[in-house]
Amino acid sequence: MGQPIIQRIMDNVRRVIVGKDPEILHIVKGMLCGGHILIEDLPGLGKTTLVKALAKTMDLSFARIQFTPDLLPSDILGVSVYNQRDMTFEFRQGPVFAHVILADEINRTSPKTQSALLEVMEEAQVSEGAISYQLERPFFVLATQNPIEYEGTFTLPEAQLDRFLMRLSIGYPTKGDEMDILKHFRTSNPLEELESVVSRREVLALMEQVQGVLVEDAIYDYIVRLAQATRHCELLTLGVSPRASLGLMRLAQAEALAAGRNYVIPDDVKGNTVLCFSHRVKLSPMARSQKHVDRDIIAALCEDTRAPR
Repeated sequence: MGQPIIQRIMDNVRRVIVGKDPEILHIVKGMLCGGHILIEDLPGLGKTTLVKALAKTMDLSFARIQFTPDLLPSDILGVSVYNQRDMTFEFRQGPVFAHVILADEINRTSPKTQSALLEVMEEAQVSEGAISYQLERPFFVLATQNPIEYEGTFTLPEAQLDRFLMRLSIGYPTKGDEMDILKHFRTSNPLEELESVVSRREVLALMEQVQGVLVEDAIYDYIVRLAQATRHCELLTLGVSPRASLGLMRLAQAEALAAGRNYVIPDDVKGNTVLCFSHRVKLSPMARSQKHVDRDIIAALCEDTRAPR
């Protein structure tokens, strides 16, 4: 089973990131599902450091793309350049050709540039004219997003949000954890000394193990009923898609694997529903006027939906 390897990943990242074990585990689960992750939080809370630490731990290539209002799709994907000597066009790969992509402040760029990631995230390929370039597996996009109240931000379109397997927040550290951070970084940056503890081949093997975790019919039914609950909720004008149901099943499988089981239980599903569903729904005007929050609505639907015994 993959539990010892997952624990090894967690222990290594913990050398850099202090006091955020649940968030680290969520991201590791998402990566083992082959999914993309949206981290929504304030600046300076360690989002970039966490992503870099995970890439180093798993011995994966890493690229950071800083999203700005003037960023162009070619700055992400690459561009064809004319070679005068050969009289041919050569494609020069963009930063997206890496295993782990940090899309930093993704909602600071225009919707046109945001949409350049749609094919990449769904198909793991880049199309340039009639030619498609396949990206090497594994491929993950971990995007950071500032709260929408910040100036200079663009709301991500629903199609873009649906490509993200989960959305989570890092949050402020506790007083004790913040003191530990100061001690960890007093003389040097521990990220610079971090070494990989698993190989790319082991990561791919773990991803295959996730898909092999057993899911009973009662669990399938539970996931579908949760998805349907979002589509019939009066507080929501947009429920989740079948892609969300598939994502929730994968997250539940990864949760079971991390717990040392080869089968999914209802708690594996329930514990990941808010992470997987909340960013995919759209609040109704009534819900917005009453200051409802998408996470709270999904959590309430989970409580109202009967879990299998």
